[in-house]
Amino acid sequence: MTEMNTLISAFPSNITDALTIASNAVIRKPVNEIRNVLICGMGGSGIGGRIVSKWVEDELQVPVYVVSDYDVPAFVNEHTLVIGSSYSGNTEETLSSVQAAVEKGAHLIGITSGGKMQRLCEALGRDVVIVPGGNPPRTALAFSLVQLLNIFSELGLTSPDRLIELEEGRKLVVSKETEIKSKAKELAAFLKGNVGILYGTTAYEPILVRARQQLNENSKMLAWSQPIPEMNHNELVGWGGGDDRFATVFFETSDIHPRNRKRIEITKEAIQKKSSKIMTIVAEGNSQIERSIHLINIVDWASLYLAEMTETDPIEIVIIDHLKSSLANF
Repeated sequence: MTEMNTLISAFPSNITDALTIASNAVIRKPVNEIRNVLICGMGGSGIGGRIVSKWVEDELQVPVYVVSDYDVPAFVNEHTLVIGSSYSGNTEETLSSVQAAVEKGAHLIGITSGGKMQRLCEALGRDVVIVPGGNPPRTALAFSLVQLLNIFSELGLTSPDRLIELEEGRKLVVSKETEIKSKAKELAAFLKGNVGILYGTTAYEPILVRARQQLNENSKMLAWSQPIPEMNHNELVGWGGGDDRFATVFFETSDIHPRNRKRIEITKEAIQKKSSKIMTIVAEGNSQIERSIHLINIVDWASLYLAEMTETDPIEIVIIDHLKSSLANF
């Protein structure tokens, strides 16, 4: 447990280190006008793209599409900025989709610790941001978040203020460390032995996905997530078959639309008729980014504490290693 404890503890300092890397990064503007952005990434690398694209959607004047597969959409062309985010630099799906985008004329920028992604960028004469490697990709989220925000800022697509908000998020989790760990232990105990169901609003949907991924990998447990209001149009009916196997966590924030706040209230009432296990996590912070960082840190710690409670190794990913080795021989 010591290794993952150290890696989660390093989250705030990773943000600081990532900001230093960003300040020294060379990000050149493409020759062609950027009309859309494609972020290619899988797992712990890909979730950074989903989070950042949600953070900046109220400011970006071009659409952002996140690809977690081998291929790219038909719209990709010489006016596409493609950001290849692969922590190891060797993620096969990401390399495939990036190569496909480059062949369609897209302008490539890489975020990686090395490997084939670095070599591809350098061979094409494209900018690549090198981050520290050697750890599980899910523990390197800070580097992905910062570099993506910096790329958008350097290309004039978003304000540099978003990086300031991220720094404020770092300060928040440092100042609230004791409270965060206490809430995380409460969350871990709540989820132990149950199927976790994670709900929040659409603005924080990528945070829900990140939470689910951490429970999957660190705690070795299945969970699912859905945003409100979408789940009110389908999954709410599914609760007709709900029972006490399911432990529901609501992630609530100060920026919830009034009608969504009412939806959450009604949804809780409906679930309570089927399951007594409902918990609410309230995010702190003055911006969406700060609140996101706060929630990320709570769940990261909870996933570790849950692993400890179930005597599970949070680092081990034998089944993924087996999948990769099997694919290598395919």
